Amino acid sequence: MRPRALVTATIALATLVAGTAIPAQAKPAGPPKEPVAVGYGGAVSTVDATATAVGLDVLRRGGNAVDAAVAAAATLGVTEPFSAGIGGGGFFVYYDAKSRRVHTIDGREAGPASMSETTFIDPATGAPYRFDEARISGLSVGVPGTLLTWQDALDRWGTRSLAQVLKPAARVAEDGFPVDETFAGQVAGNQAAFGQFSSTSALYLPGGQPPAVGSTFRNPDLAETYRLIAKRGTDVLYRGEVGRDVVATVQHPPVAADPVGSWPYPIRPAGMTAADLAAYRTRFPEPTRSDYRGLEVYGMATPSSGGTAVGEALNILEQFDLRSMTATQAMHRYLEASALSFADRNRYVGDHTPRNVLRELLSDAYAKERACLIDPSAALPKPVAPGVPDGTYGGCTAAAAADVRDDRTGTTNLTVADRWGNVVEYTLTIEATGGNGMVVPGRGFLLNNELTDFNFAPTQGTATDPNLPGRGKRPRSSMAPTIVLADGRPFLAVGSPGGATIITTVLQMLVNRIDRGMTLPQALAAPRASQRNGASTQAEPAFITGYATGLPPGHTFSSTAEIGAATGIEFLADGRLVAAAEPVRRGGGAAAVVGRWGRD
Repeated sequence: MRPRALVTATIALATLVAGTAIPAQAKPAGPPKEPVAVGYGGAVSTVDATATAVGLDVLRRGGNAVDAAVAAAATLGVTEPFSAGIGGGGFFVYYDAKSRRVHTIDGREAGPASMSETTFIDPATGAPYRFDEARISGLSVGVPGTLLTWQDALDRWGTRSLAQVLKPAARVAEDGFPVDETFAGQVAGNQAAFGQFSSTSALYLPGGQPPAVGSTFRNPDLAETYRLIAKRGTDVLYRGEVGRDVVATVQHPPVAADPVGSWPYPIRPAGMTAADLAAYRTRFPEPTRSDYRGLEVYGMATPSSGGTAVGEALNILEQFDLRSMTATQAMHRYLEASALSFADRNRYVGDHTPRNVLRELLSDAYAKERACLIDPSAALPKPVAPGVPDGTYGGCTAAAAADVRDDRTGTTNLTVADRWGNVVEYTLTIEATGGNGMVVPGRGFLLNNELTDFNFAPTQGTATDPNLPGRGKRPRSSMAPTIVLADGRPFLAVGSPGGATIITTVLQMLVNRIDRGMTLPQALAAPRASQRNGASTQAEPAFITGYATGLPPGHTFSSTAEIGAATGIEFLADGRLVAAAEPVRRGGGAAAVVGRWGRD
């Protein structure tokens, strides 16, 4: 099938919805959530209706995809503060319609100068800290990159100033928004950690309890921080008073005199300095690229492992005719390809992985060598060993097996397209849900715990571990914002939060849409499974019910309520856009278009 023919999928008229623009003053009732919208003139999809409305209003007022993406991301820092904000980082992928090129920004958090390979080793025991022990501390905080990502994206490709696109988010923070079950549940899930800090308790645990569902949540400190940045620029964080408050929080955690609840670990300070903030720079690496079924799949390069792992898995799957297989046969190959790519990701991919190794991991010859390991009649014993991407291929070669480690969840994703054909796929994060638990006093935002994405101790046996902590080093990520082109023009843009499950979520959505004939909304809503080279595959109940008994022997599953919270946009041949968000996961997302199909 020719690539452009793929974009003629039929979308049921029942799914058509109108976009919602934010009014001059945000109303506490909030805009409605609709998971699918079809139309013209631009589109926005996020996990939050208010953020989607803000982005849509920017498009309607003549802004482009970058302007709208930054405005929506800033709003997510208000309404999704446990997943994103200026205390974190992320990866920004941009398709420029004029040049037909894909660009990326690496805004990943960086280790401070004080970080070393033993940062997460307890000197008293010689053993690695437990995850929560490291997380709820100053040790976990990386130098944040989100704010500089926003500024750099606007400087390079935007048409609005940072001050302009921060105004709607500041208004939402000041006026407030309704607390939903997801927001309240995320506070409740972090209650013990949040309760240890005076600044976090004051904001998120009024009276010692999470905010009630249906109440209006306001964050005037964050509103003032946004306004200060709008007035004086990003230097207030990287060289000014906001940065000094970040450093003070890391060096002297604001431990409450009367904490809410108990915490089993000491809360350790760390050595981030003002010099670390001043030295931070975003990077602009070339995107990863894989050709799949005649399509061009672009993703994020290191320190993200997302582009490499998704691309390698697609190259493996391209060795099979998934379209002619039953759904169960196709899912067997999907799970096995995921395990193989994760084995290679764990062994080889980190911030300083040599370019030649990354090229080999994405080569078709290497994919053929890995694909030959897949047995159609049985699952491979897990964990599988990594391959040997040395440029010499021909058999089913594997290296020695090693440990498996996942990064945690606490991330959000957005997708934006404008009337000119520009596209943004942006995944941003503060790592675990709730970050490191510390709100910067007087500033209204949580700090990240991104440095816990490093391996605390070597995991690769006698081989070099590419993801150990280090001075200035950026921890490996699984974020996988992905833009797919057909004949040089956008076909799909998709991404998701979910820690290490991001890779499998994006991969499964692509397989569902391209190989299994689903529409984008169907591909996004379908039940998910995440095989990350572990003995058991994490899967949603509906996936287990639908596939487990029909798969070849050797697959085992552990049930989890939900995986990911994706967003995406598809570009149809007739010029329409299909914006899709989750119908149920994480409380459902919000998709909207500038011009609704069937209306002016």
